[in-house]
Amino acid sequence: MHLIEEQITIPATPGHQSMLEHVANLTLRHLGDDELPVRFVVTESGADCYRCEIDTLVGAECKKESSIFDFLPRRVENSDTFNAVLLVPTGIGAEIGGHAGDAAPTAALLASVCDTLITHPNVVNASDIIDIPSNALYVEGSVISRLLMGTVGLQRVRNNRLLVIVDAHEDEFFTNLAINSVNAARSSYGQFSQQIIRLESRVTMRATYTSGGRAAGEVNGLEGLFRLLDDKRGSYDAVAITSMISVPASYHQDYFDKKGEMVNPWGGVEAMLTHTISTLYDVPSAHSPMIETQEIANMDPGIVDPRMAAEAVSVALFQCILKGLQKSPKVITDLEAMQHHSVLTSSDISCLVIPDGCIGLPTLACLEQGIPVIAVRENKNIMKNDLGSLPWATSQLYLVENYWEAAGVMAALRAGIDPKSVRRPILPANVNEYGTDSAITTRALASQFSNF
Repeated sequence: MHLIEEQITIPATPGHQSMLEHVANLTLRHLGDDELPVRFVVTESGADCYRCEIDTLVGAECKKESSIFDFLPRRVENSDTFNAVLLVPTGIGAEIGGHAGDAAPTAALLASVCDTLITHPNVVNASDIIDIPSNALYVEGSVISRLLMGTVGLQRVRNNRLLVIVDAHEDEFFTNLAINSVNAARSSYGQFSQQIIRLESRVTMRATYTSGGRAAGEVNGLEGLFRLLDDKRGSYDAVAITSMISVPASYHQDYFDKKGEMVNPWGGVEAMLTHTISTLYDVPSAHSPMIETQEIANMDPGIVDPRMAAEAVSVALFQCILKGLQKSPKVITDLEAMQHHSVLTSSDISCLVIPDGCIGLPTLACLEQGIPVIAVRENKNIMKNDLGSLPWATSQLYLVENYWEAAGVMAALRAGIDPKSVRRPILPANVNEYGTDSAITTRALASQFSNF
């Protein structure tokens, strides 16, 4: 079994209507009988076609009955609380959140204007450093997609039993670093990770770039990992993995030298692996790369771009996911259990905040669910999509310049007021005459009234 990245072009629908159903049907038709999709993104869209990239598990012995494209429309919206989802997709070269935990301050800002912030490792992971707002939920990206698609719910936990998997490394120094990181987590914040398993049948991960520039890769040797997860099923609540990722030796220095111009090569293939684990086993998961050699570990990158500084001062690169997974919420798949008051579902989501131009299952799910989407222009990335061209309902899409504005829009939505009402000028409302195609503005209407 192995994970690969595939690229397909799908004809566009007129006006992008029913886009989610359309891309789901054609994508599943494209894949072979032994291919299971685990991640989907539209990298470029236009009036004629959608260029899509799909991560697929090839050679799966048994397929899940469900699919990442399954969709359940929410029947109600719970307005008792205001809960937001913050996404910065992995491997797209995002200005904010595309490096090493550099979107964590953004998460803290947005968490301050909502009851619960649901976010994912790429936003807050900073190698051996991590900061998660107290009202935030640390959730694997594929689980967030399924949450918005309406097929899973999230339940808060006090602490997770963590299954720690350390891949075989030729240099014992790096294995010891991983083990010491786990013991530090146990002693410093009481993590439940009593057992560390060293996986002798290696999972080989190779980072690559797609033709569109997005970080991706290939993963082989999954049979041993899946056997372990099957054998231990029921004894763990979350999975933390650390293993090597093969990249050209020059990437380690190039990444720092190019000061943010180079898309982080490691995150894409990591997302492929964790999406697969969480999709197949319905548990939180996260991956941390092991440095390949002591020569690389001892490399002096100099004074680096602040967005990458956390990587420059880390060696084990493991602590962020150990802390993140400590209280990552339980994934609820039973539809009856999803009705419990303690479970967050798509009905509880008040808005999604994303970088402008990003179209994946979360965006398409919100489009169908009627969930407001706030797209941030300042968070530039390599995606080539015009979100404004999608068939949004009135006041469903908010294009803002930066995360300051995003926080303001969230605060207005939480207060139940139209965000436009606090801006100037306020344009007059349109008055439509029923039964005709004509429309007159309130200003025109007022001028008629002045004649009386």
